[in-house]
Amino acid sequence: MHIFPYSHNTRQLVTLALQEDLAAGDPSTDALFTDADLTTAVFLVKQPLTLAGTDMVNEVFHQLDPTFRVEWGFSDGAALEPGTVAGTVTGSVRTLLKGERTALNFLRHLSGIATLTRRYVTLLEGSRTRLVDTRKTTPGMREIEKAAVRAGGGFNHRYNLGSGVMLKDNHIQAAGSIAAAVQKVRNYAAFTLRIEVEVSTLDEVAQALDARADIIMLDNMDTPTMARAIAMVDGRAIVEASGNITDERLASLRDLGLDVISSGAITHSAAQVDISLKIRPQP
Repeated sequence: MHIFPYSHNTRQLVTLALQEDLAAGDPSTDALFTDADLTTAVFLVKQPLTLAGTDMVNEVFHQLDPTFRVEWGFSDGAALEPGTVAGTVTGSVRTLLKGERTALNFLRHLSGIATLTRRYVTLLEGSRTRLVDTRKTTPGMREIEKAAVRAGGGFNHRYNLGSGVMLKDNHIQAAGSIAAAVQKVRNYAAFTLRIEVEVSTLDEVAQALDARADIIMLDNMDTPTMARAIAMVDGRAIVEASGNITDERLASLRDLGLDVISSGAITHSAAQVDISLKIRPQP
């Protein structure tokens, strides 16, 4: 039975992607093959990677032909080496060739996110600090990109604007002060929502503490200032670091005592990984 674990909107994303590629048909394929021509192909891994996006591949081929078979040897989150056959597809040659690029676009992109996330998570292993994503996602792909982060061992920050309160610099500037912004939100929002305040100086850390913020985000602070900020907070709020998070920076932040490091790069700057779909030689 075909099960798609994502929302209707994400299913429609697959539909739109297929329509984009097949709006004028596929004369290359239709001239060569009929619906009766069958084949088998494999997803071949060509670099070390963390797998993600298999459900999207399943949906691509299911929409084209519900009888087309996709079988995976690994689940999302698996660490794979070059030469690994990640999965096998069997069915109409026409279905295979018409869905190949769309399927690989999803698989390579989402596995790229999972792979970069795994690299960052590995750099934080043994520390108390969690790696989380941000809302810096590809429009329309947030649900699956955040799933890819989880496949890589990371965690999700808020899913959308309604998932939590985050008072950033523009909120605070328009409200007049951190204290005023926090108080207005506390009077308005449901008490179940945590209040996070973005700060960039130690004075702003003190203001956020006085306002009793639940989470304090240290935005683009240098490492020594960040260490002083964590000491100031002294467990009175969750401390998150964000901005300029790189491999090299993670090494210097892992033991500072941060609760969370958020990275937009793991979704907006992850390179696609190299996976191909190869038809097996016919007997």
